[in-house]
Amino acid sequence: MQQFIDWLLTTIGAMGYPGIFLLMAMESSVLPVPSELVMPPAGYLAQKGEMNVVAAILCGTFGSLLGAYVNYFAARHLGRPLLLKYGRYVLISEEKFTRVENFFLRHGEISTFLGRLLPVVRHLISLPAGLAGMGHLRFSLYTLLGAGIWVTILTYIGYFIGENQELIMRYSHQAVVAVILCSIVILAVYIRHHRRKGSR
Repeated sequence: MQQFIDWLLTTIGAMGYPGIFLLMAMESSVLPVPSELVMPPAGYLAQKGEMNVVAAILCGTFGSLLGAYVNYFAARHLGRPLLLKYGRYVLISEEKFTRVENFFLRHGEISTFLGRLLPVVRHLISLPAGLAGMGHLRFSLYTLLGAGIWVTILTYIGYFIGENQELIMRYSHQAVVAVILCSIVILAVYIRHHRRKGSR
C-alpha cells in the first residue's frame, strides 16, 4: 500500500492536475483507483505549496464527472436496448424495467447526489441514471455536487494531515461514516417531504 501511495504521489507530482483528473476519471468509471488514495496526496502536495488546493479539487471533481459520463452514456445507449430486448431471459421484464425507470425519473436527483457520496454506490449510480434516460443536465449537476463534496473532504484530509497514511486512512474511514449518516438524514428529510407533498 505504501508503495502505491508513493507511486500516486510521484504520478500526481509529475503529471500535476491532469494526473488528478485522469485518476479520478478512472476511479469514477469502476476502475480500481480508490479516491481515498488519490485526493489526500493531492491535498498534501497543495499544503506543501506544490499545487493549488482549489485547482486540485476542481480537477478531481470534473475527473469524477468524466468517469461518470462513461458509465452513463454506455448504459443509456447500449444497456437500455439490451435490457429491453433480452431482459426477460434474466427475469427483468419490460414492466419491471418501466417501474424502475419511472422511479429513477421521479427521484433521480436525490439518488444521483447521495449515490456519489457513498462507497461502492458512487461507482455504479451512473448506470441506472443512464438506463432510465435521466436528463443530461440534471445528471451532470447532481454528479458534480456530490462528487465535489466528497473530493473536497478527501483533499482537505490530506491538506491538514500530510503524508501520514495511517492517519489519512483513519480519517477517511471516519469521513465515510459521517457522510453515510448525513446521507441517511438527508434521505429521511426527502422522504418526509414527499409524503407530506403526496398527502396534500
